[in-house]
Amino acid sequence: MEEKQNVIYWFRRDLRLFDNPALSEAANAGAIIPVFIFNELQEDYTLGSASRCWQNQSLNSLNNQLSQRLLAFIGDPKEIILKLAKESDSKTVYCNRCYEPWQIELDSKIKSILKEENIDVITRNGSLLWEPWTTLKKDGSPYKVFTPYFKNRCLSLPEPRKPIPKPTSLIFADISNKTAIKGKLILPKEFSWEGKIKKHCQIGEKAASDKLDNFLKNGISSYREHRNYPSKKNISKLSPHLHFGEISPNKIWHRVRTSGQSEDLDHYLSELGWREFSYNLLYHFPQLPKNNLQTKFDRFPWGDNSQQLKKWQRGRTGYPIIDAGMRELWETGFMHNRLRMIVGSFLVKNLLIHWHYGKEWFWDCLVDADLASNSASWQWVAGCGADAAPYFRIFNPITQGKKFDPFGEYTRKFVPELRKLPNKYLFTACEAPSELLVNSGIKLGKDYPYPIVDLKNSRESALVAYSSISRKQK
Repeated sequence: MEEKQNVIYWFRRDLRLFDNPALSEAANAGAIIPVFIFNELQEDYTLGSASRCWQNQSLNSLNNQLSQRLLAFIGDPKEIILKLAKESDSKTVYCNRCYEPWQIELDSKIKSILKEENIDVITRNGSLLWEPWTTLKKDGSPYKVFTPYFKNRCLSLPEPRKPIPKPTSLIFADISNKTAIKGKLILPKEFSWEGKIKKHCQIGEKAASDKLDNFLKNGISSYREHRNYPSKKNISKLSPHLHFGEISPNKIWHRVRTSGQSEDLDHYLSELGWREFSYNLLYHFPQLPKNNLQTKFDRFPWGDNSQQLKKWQRGRTGYPIIDAGMRELWETGFMHNRLRMIVGSFLVKNLLIHWHYGKEWFWDCLVDADLASNSASWQWVAGCGADAAPYFRIFNPITQGKKFDPFGEYTRKFVPELRKLPNKYLFTACEAPSELLVNSGIKLGKDYPYPIVDLKNSRESALVAYSSISRKQK
């Protein structure tokens, strides 16, 4: 039997075997050398603490699926891939595409370096339903508004490809004599999040598949109505699995499609569309993580209050629904999407703190921290991005709490010092009668903080700030 040639498979944002297009091609082409590289060179986009913990656990899971054959390196991918290809006599490198600006630039350099050595790089799409260059307007420009992007363009394209079965057999390259590339999986330090992540999260390809099954069985019904209520079980929590590629959007898309027809199913698919839209924006506007897409916000008079920022980060604002959301984030590495909008609005509009600070805190604390979604979402809530919420749309945390946590289950779970307050005063503890506070074991300013800003006054200040940049634009 003819011996198969060695090929390198470079795992990146695709830590799975099922529906992995580039891996399937690599498996058919030869004996694979599965590799993962911790690239510490891109300092601006080094994984946050929570994401790093998730990734490490996901790599452990993947390594088990690969019979402990996954090789991990820390360093410059340009140097590592070239050295590995030469020492293993591999003439082809396979990987799925990434779409972050720095990654696109890196991939271009790697292809150029390997081409000089007669080594091919074959890339495929394993992360998106529609690649950004396929979803342009008729005039060739990118969409900046979601509805026409998704309904008029994406849904007019051919259906996203169906999932690809995992390789029936993986033949691993015999490189045992190559001492320079021997070694078992050694992961970077997991920081202080390790215990939290392991406690609250099931990680890996099987966990992602099980979570999808459970969501389709128990959560998709009434999704459109109940997805905004953080105490209900109508969200999939698949975002970190999608981010690290433990499950593909194609698998989710087609599983949902074959579940039937309803407004709930269509609405969930539109949420996948928002993820695609974020990547579309990042690809066509690579400045998205740092620069306002609406340049008039470059003149916005942001405040600078480190004490208020810290209180927001730690869930000590005096507004229970805000504090519940921020504590959920700190304790679990996750935050319900409705809460992300509420706490984001509070930071940039009631506290007048730049959205960059919110983006950076989410980047460090979220297990699903994603450069495209995180950047696009913060620009959306700040009013300075594409298809953004108008700046004058300012969420009131009291009315939001009463509307979306009407019985207080979510708030009491993460702000337990208020658990004895009746619903009437749960979101306005500072207005509760003194006797009720005493009977509930609450001393404001000690057990629970007074509000750090007045909602009415801070709203007016935000609108004045916004009107100032609008006048300058005229």
